[in-house]
Amino acid sequence: MAYLLIVLAYLLGSISTAIITCRLMRLPDPRTVGSNNPGATNVLRHGGKKAAAITLLGDLLKGLVPVLVARFAFGITDYGWLILIGIAAFLGHLYPAYYGFKGGKGVATAIGVFLGVNVWGGLAFVATWLLMAKGFKISSLAALIATALSPLYFWLLTGHGWLTAGVAFMAVLIFWRHQSNIRNLLTGKEDKIQSREGAEADSAAGEE
Repeated sequence: MAYLLIVLAYLLGSISTAIITCRLMRLPDPRTVGSNNPGATNVLRHGGKKAAAITLLGDLLKGLVPVLVARFAFGITDYGWLILIGIAAFLGHLYPAYYGFKGGKGVATAIGVFLGVNVWGGLAFVATWLLMAKGFKISSLAALIATALSPLYFWLLTGHGWLTAGVAFMAVLIFWRHQSNIRNLLTGKEDKIQSREGAEADSAAGEE
């Protein structure tokens, strides 16, 4: 059953909330605007807060639901199996079978996985992201800092080697997917957190 859940988790993770949300709301395809990333931050910039919130929730649930189903529907409690199921959903988001294996950067889906495997570890990630986002106003930087600390959080909370290794594997992939953001951060070109409404307001103010 665990093997079957891994496959199903990958297929669920392959569903792109960003693409579906933008299509239903008649917004630009997130793969064709901005950073070309089908994720909540890019949707926020080009589709607004409502579309971004739906995308964020959907991506988070893709990571959370498979782990919770494994735990409460099938009684799988071993951290090793739970993180493997979570990783499958995470890989589905990064490399979706339905979209030519070109997906998002995985932060929201990783949060869902972390919350499902160990809620305190997931909350530690979220708290770190929120604190860093409030301080720096840059989504990618906040995500990278929280990601870098996540293996430490899970090791301190559980002491489980395989779980920590799985979280570290996800962290490496998140950093890999953020290569362009890291380059922009190093050159001072990374965009700050801003919605379409905010960008339009700034543009209008600049024209006055």
